[in-house]
Amino acid sequence: MSAPVLSIIILAAMFLLATVLPLNMGALAFVGAFLLGAVVLGMSTNEILANFPGGLFLTIVGVTYLFAIAQNNGTIDLLVRGAVKLVGSRVALIPWVMFAITAVITAVGALSPAAVAIIAPIALSFAGKYKISPLLMGMMVIHGAQAGGFSPIAVYGVTVNGILAKTDLAFSPTALFLSSFIFNLVIALVLFVVLGGKNLLSSKVGHFVEQAAEARMAVSVGAKAAGGDVPFKGFGSGMYGPRDPAGDGIAATKERSERIPQLVTIAGLIVLAVVALGFKMDVGFVSITIAIVLALVSPAAQKGAINKISWSTVLLICGMLTFVGVLEEAGTIKFVSSGVAGMGMPLLAALIICFIGAVVSAFASSTAILAALIPLAVPFLSTGEIGAVGVICALAVSATIVDVSPFSTNGALVLANAPEGVDKDQFYKRILGYSGIVIVAGPVLAWLALVVPGWL
Repeated sequence: MSAPVLSIIILAAMFLLATVLPLNMGALAFVGAFLLGAVVLGMSTNEILANFPGGLFLTIVGVTYLFAIAQNNGTIDLLVRGAVKLVGSRVALIPWVMFAITAVITAVGALSPAAVAIIAPIALSFAGKYKISPLLMGMMVIHGAQAGGFSPIAVYGVTVNGILAKTDLAFSPTALFLSSFIFNLVIALVLFVVLGGKNLLSSKVGHFVEQAAEARMAVSVGAKAAGGDVPFKGFGSGMYGPRDPAGDGIAATKERSERIPQLVTIAGLIVLAVVALGFKMDVGFVSITIAIVLALVSPAAQKGAINKISWSTVLLICGMLTFVGVLEEAGTIKFVSSGVAGMGMPLLAALIICFIGAVVSAFASSTAILAALIPLAVPFLSTGEIGAVGVICALAVSATIVDVSPFSTNGALVLANAPEGVDKDQFYKRILGYSGIVIVAGPVLAWLALVVPGWL
């Protein structure tokens, strides 16, 4: 058996094991890199570890450490309360505020499940109280998280942009972010219309800000079941270990001593965006520098922040990219790319890639599938037969919008926080039905919008 074929079998086995068992895909990938590299290819340890993505390691640690401090010092609560003030008494705006808040949280560096874990309990509690469709509210939260997930300083965005930075492909991080944002925004608009959003336009509610603050302080159903943590899952987008960045943040108050660190945090996030994006400085170094400054300003707020870094996601991404480096040594990437190019139909090949990303990601890790498929597609995209930017954007959208699945961490969090009085079995079936539509239609729509026109 040739090395490329064997490596593909190993990759498939890794995804299968990580889907059916609570195993971290990154840990499996390190084992796969060792077995394929050292045993099959005769690579030395140094040669295998040369593929370790040190830059991405620093970036993910930096942005999740920064977010953990922002969570601890009450900045996230401050942003939530500021956003809900925009609602006033208009019930129809509640789903959109939840969409926007979740998008902002992921855009500034939170993992998608962390943002959903923070906002879902609030959103679904109001869904029950004001007779808003729980499916509408839950999916608005998830699509909001995905809308902001590919910002240049978000974990998804950093991962994809970091992979492509090592290639010769011309790529636009802005196009990636806007593609995901607009695609999820359009889906949210459709959901709002189909699931009764128009009927909310005439509804009013009083004291929404105060009620939102109370809901934010309430512990979610899922957190209660796990003693304050989101349960560990071996599948879904962004797996957590024993701790979750959405854990026990400190409530923001109006006291000056606590308000100053929050304002400094907001200023730090703005500086991160300006310096990293405007001056093209490394996101990892800038984010961890800002995090240390915040820790010096408010030492109490950084207590436990290191434990809230998403180490399981760090392990996942670093393990997968190390394995991908070994795949390249095995000739797997050229093997797969030649097979795709040999089809002679680049548009069809792009559609197949999007479908693979969507179907596998619905049950496994979105981050892992992006880390695996993008390098495999690079040689095919380098031929110039099809727009590389469009295909990458379509793949990114296809692999992440399916996180509405109840088998993913995001979907499971929404299901766990179903409002009182809602039949969970029926709610599960509705989420499952919607995720089935997304898995089938999502890749096709992304392909039609981003690849077929050839404008990217």
